[in-house]
Amino acid sequence: MLTEDQQIFEQIAKAKKILIAFRQDFTGDAVASALALTYFLRQANKQANVVCSGFNAPSSFLFLPLINKIKNDVRTERRFIISLDTSRAAAKEISYQIHDEKLDFIVIPQNEQFHPDEVSAQAEDNGYDLIIVVASPDLESLGQIYHQNTHFFFNTPVINIDHHPDNEKFGQINKVDITAISTTEIIFNLLNGNDGAVIDGELATYLLTGIFTASKSFKSGSLTPDSLMASSQLISLGADREVIVRNLYQNKGLNTLKLWGRLLAKLKSDLNSKLIWSCLNKVDFEKTGGGIMDLPGVIEELIINIPEAEVIVVFHEDSGGGKTKIYLYSARNISALSLLKEYDPAGSKNSAQAILDKTAVDAEKEIIDNIKNKLSKLPI
Repeated sequence: MLTEDQQIFEQIAKAKKILIAFRQDFTGDAVASALALTYFLRQANKQANVVCSGFNAPSSFLFLPLINKIKNDVRTERRFIISLDTSRAAAKEISYQIHDEKLDFIVIPQNEQFHPDEVSAQAEDNGYDLIIVVASPDLESLGQIYHQNTHFFFNTPVINIDHHPDNEKFGQINKVDITAISTTEIIFNLLNGNDGAVIDGELATYLLTGIFTASKSFKSGSLTPDSLMASSQLISLGADREVIVRNLYQNKGLNTLKLWGRLLAKLKSDLNSKLIWSCLNKVDFEKTGGGIMDLPGVIEELIINIPEAEVIVVFHEDSGGGKTKIYLYSARNISALSLLKEYDPAGSKNSAQAILDKTAVDAEKEIIDNIKNKLSKLPI
């Protein structure tokens, strides 16, 4: 019987065109995992495309060479193509009609009449014969990539690679290791165990980037000796640690730092700092020049520097003042979606967003009271 790893490489060997997908509320580890696999597969002369619903590349990840290859949608429908050879006669007008349950294409020639043998037809498949989903707890977390292509996902083999304990093991092959700090660590062990010679400097940089982001630059309490060993090996294989550090942690612009300052100045806490929150409004963004994309960075800093924080909430009032968006992050085994379930949230177990038709002041009171009530009933 083949091992799990052998099954993965057997599926890859048989596949001609592979789709790599990851969750829409992506992490740096998810991005790095997807790019590492894309690079590996293309080096192995496989057709490989990578997708993420609504993807917009964070500026700190633009140093990764394949980042611009990530698409935010995928074409999976099958097409039926009817072709007309126009080398002898040109078409003047084309139309169609449905008659007696038949679809008739009507072509009026420019001069010479067309012949029946100049018409051909073919059924075109989307070409994908394998899907690899990385760093995603379930198929629903893929967003529209999944919801608009459910038939495709149910009829194509899926390899699921992840390190999160809430993974639903939705693939035909599930490479889920909850002892790993990142999905990139799993991919490194997978590739290194099969043929370590395939890991060159570029591939090693992708993999080390994922470990860096998941471990919060080796500051995470869940860091393991295996993660450190994998990182050491990747550096010895050519991973550019200096480039990773410079782009991920040393490229914060003045606008971003100003926005962080305003958010930190408004920071509040409760439940012995297990719950912390802050509120930003239109003026905060206007005065600092910062944007929504800057929020994950300050959240990460809060998680690193306030290890007792288990739930972090950021309120963002829109310019009209009538609606407030809530960004909720849960640092441990507390479901972010459950904490916001009354507000039709989107996201995942560790990160969720919702919108309230209320001002920031009213939204803050309602949401924080609700969360405090729920957390008080948990053994935290």
